[in-house]
Amino acid sequence: MLLGGAIFNNIVEYREAHDKVNNMVEDSRLDAKYGALADPVRRAILVALRGGEARITDLASPFPMTFAGVSRHIGVLENAGLVTRDRRGREHWVQLAPGALDDVERWIADQAAFWAPRLDALADRLERKRRQPCA
Repeated sequence: MLLGGAIFNNIVEYREAHDKVNNMVEDSRLDAKYGALADPVRRAILVALRGGEARITDLASPFPMTFAGVSRHIGVLENAGLVTRDRRGREHWVQLAPGALDDVERWIADQAAFWAPRLDALADRLERKRRQPCA
């Protein structure tokens, strides 16, 4: 029960600390980005775009799926705000959106800052317990 109460208190503490912003909008943006990043095809597209903008046709060629399938994946990335699309005549060019992962990195840094000292304290306690002679 104590553990459950501690978890609840940490969630409440987190929510109260972040009430200054519209949590629903922030959470839905993070959900969309993490959802987009959850798929290996979409991650591969993002890796391919590290070299700069590319046509959807070129991005689709290495994948064993239809052009429409790759285009749908790019739509998910675009809706999540991870890429931008530029239409030039009949061709669609895609590029990484600048700063698109900033809020994701902030969330991860927040979690690391919360957990790192707790995990260090746990490691210290376990190490002290290991050194104690058995009775």
